[in-house]
Amino acid sequence: MHFLQRCRAAVRAHPYWADGLLAVVLYAATLLNPVTHDPAKAWSDLDPSIVLLIAGIPVFAPLAWRRRYPIGVLVVTVVGTLGFMVIGPVRGPILLGSALAVYTVSSVVERRIALAIGGVSVLCLGGTSMRLSVEAWDQPVNAVAFVWIALAVAVGEAVRNRRAFVAAIEERARRAEHTREEEARRRVAEERMRIARELHDIVGHHIALINVQAGVASHVLETQPEQARQALAHVREAGRAALSELSATVTVLRQGDESDAPHEPAPGLDRLPALLDSFDRAGLRVSRFDEGEPRAVPTAVDLTAYRVVQESLTNVRKHAGTSEATVRLVYRRDELCIEVEDDGPGAVGASRSSTGGEYGGGTGHGLIGMRERAASVGGRFRAGPGPDGGFRVRVDLPLPRVVAPRRVRATTLGSATTGAV
Repeated sequence: MHFLQRCRAAVRAHPYWADGLLAVVLYAATLLNPVTHDPAKAWSDLDPSIVLLIAGIPVFAPLAWRRRYPIGVLVVTVVGTLGFMVIGPVRGPILLGSALAVYTVSSVVERRIALAIGGVSVLCLGGTSMRLSVEAWDQPVNAVAFVWIALAVAVGEAVRNRRAFVAAIEERARRAEHTREEEARRRVAEERMRIARELHDIVGHHIALINVQAGVASHVLETQPEQARQALAHVREAGRAALSELSATVTVLRQGDESDAPHEPAPGLDRLPALLDSFDRAGLRVSRFDEGEPRAVPTAVDLTAYRVVQESLTNVRKHAGTSEATVRLVYRRDELCIEVEDDGPGAVGASRSSTGGEYGGGTGHGLIGMRERAASVGGRFRAGPGPDGGFRVRVDLPLPRVVAPRRVRATTLGSATTGAV
């Protein structure tokens, strides 16, 4: 450690001893450096006991407690200095004690108070020095006391400002670090939620199909072995698809922040026919209607749309108690509207919102995940009983605004709709 740094550390560790030593040094400087160059001439008429009592005790001794009682020490020191001026030299090193006390007050006390106290000290010491001086009042030497004390005030003010500036910089750095930590925690939480939604949608969909096909195979294994083999083939296909999507998700997570890493491993609406076909093989008949001119959509919206349809149909297959569902895609100028509806009696788990009059509660993670997905891309989510019974899920997702002609076409591909997971 540098010598100066070691000295600063020692002063911080023992402030009273350091200030006491400084007071002794200043007192010695006063005795050894009087006003004139002849110490005997300067102090010849003064009793040593008076010098000790007037100069040493009231002027310099209190400086040992200047950090703890800055204003009190200043008052005692200034009064002692004024008393010493009456019987001894009116200026010179004796002013060092008062200058140090004024500096201390200016560096630690609030600015307005420090300036007021410093101004009074300058006037008292400077005016007394001028009044008791043997020189004419307009001689430059009479300005010594004014200059010394005013300089102490200015230095103390500069030190106080610097300390405040450094403290402000440190506080801003601390807040910035805290903000970075909060932002990091927020991003981690958002990423965990995104991964949870992906895993829920991937695993939930395929496991539901596997469960259905396994049940069919178990039921017809002895009476219809050919149908049982077909069901088991569907189980194998769903298992391979689940493993493939899980592998893609894990690959993205392992790639971390690489710039060329894909951000979303899941498919989009271009794979919707294959999704509906998988439900058709599971015994769920889905009717699809497209309205408007289909067009390319942003990647995040594409993924959200696919996952909403997937999760809604999975919920239908598991909870709705029906074998038919309807998927409707409506392309508008600035949004994509998706509706998944069934006519089953098993629409449970949705509760009417107390504020919006819409359905969107539910206790399962499926509805929650769809709502979060829609919100993440700036969309709107609604779920609840349909006007003619059954259950309906509707999601409005934002799209880049275009002018497109509207047309309607319908295809029947398979089965399923929504409920609550």
